Amino acid sequence: MNRRTGQRRAQRDGRTPVAGARLSVLSLFFISGFAASTPAVFTDQAQAVGIEFVHFNGMSGEKYFCEVVGSGGALFDYDNDGDLDLYIVQGNMLGPGKVLKEALFPPRVPLPPRDRLYRNDLEVRSDGSRKLRFTDVTKESGIEATGYGMGAAVADVDNDGWIDLYVTNFGRNQLFRNNGDGSFSEAALPEEAAPRWSVSAGFLDYDRDGWLDLFVGNYVNFSFSYTKDCFGITGRVDYCGPLSYEPVPDQLFRNRGDGTFEDVSAPSQIARQYNGSLGVVTADFNQDGWIDLYVANDQRPNHLWMNQKDGTFSNEALLAGCAFNKDGKAESSMGVDAADFDNDGDEDLFMTHLLNETNTLYLNDGTGWFEDHSSGTRLAPPSVPYTGFGTAFLDYDNDGWLDVLAVNGHVDTLDALAKKNDPYPLHQPNQLFRNVGGGRFEDVTGGAGPVFQLSEVSRGGAFGDVDNDGDTDVLVFNNNGPVRLLINHMGQRRHWLGLRLMDRRLKRDLLGTRVGVFLPGDRALWRRVRTDGSYASANDSRLLFGLGDETRVLKVRAEWTDGKVEEWSGLPIDQYTVLYRGSGKMVTSQ
Repeated sequence: MNRRTGQRRAQRDGRTPVAGARLSVLSLFFISGFAASTPAVFTDQAQAVGIEFVHFNGMSGEKYFCEVVGSGGALFDYDNDGDLDLYIVQGNMLGPGKVLKEALFPPRVPLPPRDRLYRNDLEVRSDGSRKLRFTDVTKESGIEATGYGMGAAVADVDNDGWIDLYVTNFGRNQLFRNNGDGSFSEAALPEEAAPRWSVSAGFLDYDRDGWLDLFVGNYVNFSFSYTKDCFGITGRVDYCGPLSYEPVPDQLFRNRGDGTFEDVSAPSQIARQYNGSLGVVTADFNQDGWIDLYVANDQRPNHLWMNQKDGTFSNEALLAGCAFNKDGKAESSMGVDAADFDNDGDEDLFMTHLLNETNTLYLNDGTGWFEDHSSGTRLAPPSVPYTGFGTAFLDYDNDGWLDVLAVNGHVDTLDALAKKNDPYPLHQPNQLFRNVGGGRFEDVTGGAGPVFQLSEVSRGGAFGDVDNDGDTDVLVFNNNGPVRLLINHMGQRRHWLGLRLMDRRLKRDLLGTRVGVFLPGDRALWRRVRTDGSYASANDSRLLFGLGDETRVLKVRAEWTDGKVEEWSGLPIDQYTVLYRGSGKMVTSQ
């Protein structure tokens, strides 16, 4: 994420259609320039539904590095009423002795600045229409989060049926236990967990003992007592990049099952290599039944932590082909996601990068070995002028193929904006890419709606079905700007299947479960239950499968994290169904 003084040549290959590519009527509209006459794919409804939140980054002119890195938040159902609530991370004033009146941009929020929790009061009327409304319940929740926030992770850490919340900060992180009555209580962190600058975190059951463990990605050793002067390409003082500071180790905490965690960063080998992490995603990349970790490191080699099934991990990114891009360069990896974009049954990787680099897509060969296919997928050239952060594979149009959304915003002064005396010259528009099949994408940003014409400094992105209508909505967190709630208007035009995978005994979502939906024509769609990915944000744990025009599902197959497999048939479409482990037909055990 540090600046560039020269231009990197963008790859220009891969623009011709390939055999088998799907060019639908919608695609032809976008390609031929008629997108302006089609309805918007997304509209911003944040203010209309009661979300009045503006991020405050505490800028005072000192160019503190952490000002431009945050922030994110979470989509999660904290009150178990069946719809997604919002947690939004806030910043604060920075620097020793600094006070709010010294901020270049005064806070436009209730004081003191603090994280906010919004309850979703969704109303579904008898005719099927929906009225979406959010209520600020921060005070009632008991959550006291007034640090300098970065991101959030969510999971039920004590198996009591209520989702808990972990908040990352520039400083001490916080764990809030859900009391089940609308309130939270702050829980003690492991004694070994010294305050660091954490950005992204994720929950996973790495040892398959039924209790969710916690990975925390830590960034660099920046502090107010250890600052440096950095300069942009025009010679003016500007924000430093990550290579100006030493990275600090990431952390892995094992859930003891009694409400406490132990720091296993050293024995698990996670602490042996650290390169300044910003994004983290969990998946079983080599399909051996054990959850692995991929860590996006900023301007240093990325990590692929492969689970060794004995409590340890091995970083195999270099040999597996996903530590560097195809040019052998470490990139400014910020946001990251893993999913089966080409419907071949394994999980591929996508990550966002700095302006003048390209966003990168690594294709998985099914065994955990990767190849950089960024140019061939046509995702590389459109990303060159942008700095990307939050991102996800999502099937926004429910056609059965995973698309890509990336939110953008630069990290040091954009000269063209500075020449116009822009007060915060980092802003850029966000982007939407549609999967047209055949391993290719097309840039459909121009037809995605007016919200994609906004130019802001976007950071986190949380993805989930906020209005329960069967398509993926997006919560975009802007640095020093308002939150945007992007409501999807495209997905409900096609059929879909929504699933939640749970265990009655554990009372929670079974994160890590791999689920296949089998369709006529020998087709299968695979997704994984998780809440991690993107950047500094937590996502809907439910799975959405776009079915296109298909009106039936042959069967659903769940590969649980304990190695057992179950199948169900006859599931209804165009609605959500909860599947409980042990309630279906047992097929095999891995």
